[in-house]
Amino acid sequence: MQFQISERIYRNSNYQFWILQMIGWTGWGTLFAIRDAYWGQPYERILLLIVDAIAGVLLTTALRYIYRAVWERPVYQRIITVLVASYLVAAIWQPVKNYSQFYYYSDFELINEYGVMGYFGGIIGYSYFLMLGWSGLYFALKFYRLLQREIERSIRAESLAHESQLRMLRYQLNPHFLFNTLNAISTLILDKNTESANEMLGKLSHFLRYSLDKDPMQRVDLEHEINTMKLYLEIEQVRFDERLSVNIKVDDASRKALVPSLILQPLIENSIKYAVAASETGGTISISGEQVDGELKLIVADDGPGIEIQKGKPKKASGVGLANTRDRLQQLYGKSHSCNFRKVEPHGLAIEIRIPFETEK
Repeated sequence: MQFQISERIYRNSNYQFWILQMIGWTGWGTLFAIRDAYWGQPYERILLLIVDAIAGVLLTTALRYIYRAVWERPVYQRIITVLVASYLVAAIWQPVKNYSQFYYYSDFELINEYGVMGYFGGIIGYSYFLMLGWSGLYFALKFYRLLQREIERSIRAESLAHESQLRMLRYQLNPHFLFNTLNAISTLILDKNTESANEMLGKLSHFLRYSLDKDPMQRVDLEHEINTMKLYLEIEQVRFDERLSVNIKVDDASRKALVPSLILQPLIENSIKYAVAASETGGTISISGEQVDGELKLIVADDGPGIEIQKGKPKKASGVGLANTRDRLQQLYGKSHSCNFRKVEPHGLAIEIRIPFETEK
């Protein structure tokens, strides 16, 4: 309830204006009441301050509507309007203050001496500069609010661009994987291995349905991601049969950790391409996950020929899948992640990803 009220005040400029009006003029009256108490003035003078403050609220509210009317005008016109309108409002407010003073003290000596002009004493010395100060504060808050709106628009635009880029990176992976799998199915059909082709097509359909249903911005728990990768590997198992061996090791604490959906698929696909498909005897892919120092460590390793590595990165440009994975991690986690490559003895490649360890709240 309190959050809704705060949000309504933050979003509604009228609420803000009236709250600041009440605070400002109450503060003005309070300061002068303290001054009067210090000099031993009767407490009844508080009524004069209340009358003056009410008049100030009404007149400065009129200023607000004047300023709103000229807000879109050139700067010089707005400056002239502020100078003139502030003086006119001061010329109304000062006589109200003076009259309440004269009436309270039953002392109209200045009126007898100066006539009607006695009511206007003090306009330039105090009231005009007070109204100019109010006007300056009004414009300062107005510009501050506009600046905040521009910042919010900029943040929203940046967020939309960020989300669009993530979607683009994720959806680039599907055609890449789809081409390889359909090519394998085509080969099985040409070899008249229709049973295997039909099995692979069914698994492909299931996997693609999952990948299209999941929002690229969504994160899933690691257990769900591993089960999805098992489905993906079953598709590849039809293709490679006994040439593909898989080892999966994930500790219990890490199974509920949140990861970007399908983040492991390009890494596994890379291992299949270079460690399994390129070898007559096939190869082994190992997938592991564990919690280390508040981070989730994921490793996809193979026993293929490996690649040249320099400072934890491929020396040569890597494929689309690996590049997109690094870009996704950068977009999602910024500096709070790492993605390193290392050699596996006696041969092979390991890709290690570290991201913040987070779970569903």
